[in-house]
Amino acid sequence: MFKAAVLTVSDRSFREERPDTGGPLVAELLEAGGYEVVRQDIVPDEQPEIEAMLKAIADSGEVQLLVTTGGTGFAPRDVTPEATLAVCDRLTPGIPEAMRYASLQITPRAMLSRAQAGIRKGTLIINLPGSPKAAKENLEAVLPALSHGLEMLSGKPADCAKLAD
Repeated sequence: MFKAAVLTVSDRSFREERPDTGGPLVAELLEAGGYEVVRQDIVPDEQPEIEAMLKAIADSGEVQLLVTTGGTGFAPRDVTPEATLAVCDRLTPGIPEAMRYASLQITPRAMLSRAQAGIRKGTLIINLPGSPKAAKENLEAVLPALSHGLEMLSGKPADCAKLAD
């Protein structure tokens, strides 16, 4: 079982002006998908704070998957993608491409997502939208393939040819 963390990026939830509904929903979906969610955190929409938390979680070696929710849109304070790009060693562009493709089947606004995904050390970082509905749709689009990617990232034998769709 892979371990995961969920990081909510939201000024209002950080200041406790609004309850965080996206983070707990993402955690619930991950657990239903077979992941052990070992931590959930909230940070404000401040790039240095987002970067610091992404680094701390990924560098701890505690989790193989780190999912963020929030800060992926066009608002001036939406800087989660920039923070993710700043801390990743390698990008995984197929993940956000797949999420946008799946979401475009539901709404044309999906093309406005700036979500990113990448690898820092042994941790896969994926950005999800802040809307709980959109976060659910995006995560469900990629969740079935993630465990295989995490197996490959861990260095365990992962024979792609023997996998069934």
